Amino acid sequence: MIVHPKGTVGGVDLSLIVLVVIVAALAFDFTNGFHDTANAMATSIATGALKPKVAVTISAILNLIGAFLSVEVARTISGGIVDDAKVTPVVVFAGLVGAILWNLVTWLVGLPSSSSHALFGGLIGATWVASGADAVHFAQVVQKVLIPAVASPLVAGLVAIVGTYLVYRITAKVRQDVVSKSFKRAQVLSASLVSLAHGTNDAQKTMGVITLTLISSGALAAGSGPPLWVVLSAGLAIALGTYMGGWRIIHTMGRKITDVQTPQGFAAETSAAATILASSHLGFALSTTHVCSGGIIGSGVGRRLAEVRWSVAGRMVLAWLLTLPAAAAVGAVAAKVATMGTVGTVVVGLVLVAAALGIWLWSRRNPVTPQSVAEPEQAVPVAV
Repeated sequence: MIVHPKGTVGGVDLSLIVLVVIVAALAFDFTNGFHDTANAMATSIATGALKPKVAVTISAILNLIGAFLSVEVARTISGGIVDDAKVTPVVVFAGLVGAILWNLVTWLVGLPSSSSHALFGGLIGATWVASGADAVHFAQVVQKVLIPAVASPLVAGLVAIVGTYLVYRITAKVRQDVVSKSFKRAQVLSASLVSLAHGTNDAQKTMGVITLTLISSGALAAGSGPPLWVVLSAGLAIALGTYMGGWRIIHTMGRKITDVQTPQGFAAETSAAATILASSHLGFALSTTHVCSGGIIGSGVGRRLAEVRWSVAGRMVLAWLLTLPAAAAVGAVAAKVATMGTVGTVVVGLVLVAAALGIWLWSRRNPVTPQSVAEPEQAVPVAV
């Protein structure tokens, strides 16, 4: 008989592999935070409504608060896209490896891809390889993931187009300096709302992964929601990651898609927040990156004579299309190795740490700072 070392978290006895998965899930949550800070704050930083460090501080606090507002998305992940009866903690760990690596690679090149779809892809690939295709609920994947992935940026974009058009029509006879000053104040509120919505939607994904792991290990009953300590730890992890900034992706979303004015930024952020909050309430685990990017593009289309850089938008869409299958492929390979036994799991973990360290060292060769994001004339070019 094999005896697994035990630990206790929140009054629940956990095996060593479960503790490792929880750490990996919180690491993913951290990368999700700095990868997605741009969703809430890129346009506010670009227009000067908020200073970079102030923006990420506000966003971090509101991400933490948002984590406590709902658990519907967490339930979708813990018992929706894969069969929790056929998933083991090792499989979840392999899926997280795929998600974390994709987040780090896309952050390195400044691409605002979907952390959510990276997570879904990693879990689907790992589960498929380890437990077979019947362990993946493809109908739920289509209904709860793929359809929202297509619909949400279109909805946010259309709302932003209409909102931007109306804002400029209403303020057409108002002095531009007054408009700019007023909407800078409004952007503080709209960006804060996006941050709150982001915490409500994205922090839940890590809650769902940890809950799925606890269910698969027998620590929680099937169909359980996330315990309070899971909600708190996920909220803190995403808040800390958000505070780190993710300046490369902020630079892309705030400067490279379109030249954002304060009314545009307000329209983009408001449309994105409304879409995210509505979807969170319905349990749709959509990508906040898709929604916020759609809102920014829509605001560019809605402002007369604004330039939308469609080549940048096209590269973003290509990254969106690649995210789920690429993370699934890495998750599948990781699962193949990790399920060979303890040595395989250790190897996968070491590869993840080495790859993460290598990506971070590579990023230091071409750093993007808060100062370069706030001052476009000094910005360091980032490949997209």
